[in-house]
Amino acid sequence: MFLKFKWLTIVLVFSSALVFSQPKKKTIVPKTYTASKITSPIVIDGDESDPSWSKAEWTDLFEDIENDVKPKYATKVKMLWDETNFYILAKIDEPHVWANLKQRDTIIFYNNDFEVFIDPDSDTFNYYELEINALNTAWDLFLSKPYREDLVVLNDWNIPGLKSAVKIHGTLNNPNDTDQGWVLEMALPWSAYKTSYYDQNVPADKFWRVNFSRVNWDHSIVDGKYERKKGADGKFLPEYNWVWSPMGVINMHEPEKWGYVYFSTKEGKDTFTIPQDEKVRWELYNLYRAQKEYSQKHKVWSKSLTDLTKETIKVDGKILKPVLENHASGYNISVKSPFSNETFIIRQDGKIISK
Repeated sequence: MFLKFKWLTIVLVFSSALVFSQPKKKTIVPKTYTASKITSPIVIDGDESDPSWSKAEWTDLFEDIENDVKPKYATKVKMLWDETNFYILAKIDEPHVWANLKQRDTIIFYNNDFEVFIDPDSDTFNYYELEINALNTAWDLFLSKPYREDLVVLNDWNIPGLKSAVKIHGTLNNPNDTDQGWVLEMALPWSAYKTSYYDQNVPADKFWRVNFSRVNWDHSIVDGKYERKKGADGKFLPEYNWVWSPMGVINMHEPEKWGYVYFSTKEGKDTFTIPQDEKVRWELYNLYRAQKEYSQKHKVWSKSLTDLTKETIKVDGKILKPVLENHASGYNISVKSPFSNETFIIRQDGKIISK
């Protein structure tokens, strides 16, 4: 029931955005992070004092998911990796640390939580979500496609070998004091994201698409216990969504906008630059979303690119020349990259293929 409700919520948000749509929106530029390789496994205990973490840099502070409003409380992350695990350390400032959900795979974001989104091959299909609250209760799930398409959600999918630990800086569920916050430490095994038994998916010197979200609720104290706060109408007040790489909409399920995490094998500091072909793909997703908008309004797919944008599409000074082809079951939009000469094709379901 929840998954249908969540899907409906996102669709309604998306649909309402279409009604007030404007000409082409500014392309979201995802954040980037270079994760260094370590030689000794990290002990997952929620303590950031492990020597390996001192060698990793913090991300930028999280931002509001949709706009430039500064979050109430700070959130930041560090990342490392080895041949077995992807390590994540999240530091979450919070003056009132509370949680009451203890059953795995329940709707964890009904508590304040921290969320991880991972798309290993950057195609927006077959991606993964993990949510954890201050009680270290996990909800992990697999999604075949974003909610904007017909999809399969495996709510009972678990991350084999997941290790996570929480350390509270303060007292959990005590409304009579002020806390500093909580630290969440995780080890996500690469093997959990394998697509086949023989898949060699450890991303050495490669990037994965990753994003992090923090859900935070205004609260009330009822009979000495924390609860999500309700408005005068008796309904829960909306949550805050604070993220590492902003989305421009209140919807984490647009994986093409997630950040880039590059897993470096280089000793010492390394840098990562987003490949120019990735920027070409961003523009295809802009056209895909414009087609969604056009179809929502006119009940048919557009047969002309000028219906989708009247602007010249450029990437790093190079003009792109997309081609729209309609067919019986939908459409394709193709474009030849001026940087690699590779042709990228986006389908009506948002899948990008290349040739």
